[in-house]
Amino acid sequence: MRVGFTVTKKIGGAVVRNRMKRRFRALAREIVPAKGFAGADHVMIGRAKGIERDYDLLRSELTSALDRLRKP
Repeated sequence: MRVGFTVTKKIGGAVVRNRMKRRFRALAREIVPAKGFAGADHVMIGRAKGIERDYDLLRSELTSALDRLRKP
């Protein structure tokens, strides 16, 4: 499984974008191996106010999104 991250300049400067990507990397390491799809590319897109969101909320949102994809 491969994971990609994208955070645009609209989100903020380089420091803010890199912080968002670090949060995404931590989430991906924690959740994607168990909930992801084998042989698939996973792309996480940073949105406005994502850096202000609680980490536990991001974790639950990513988990629920991957669970929704599994259901027929």
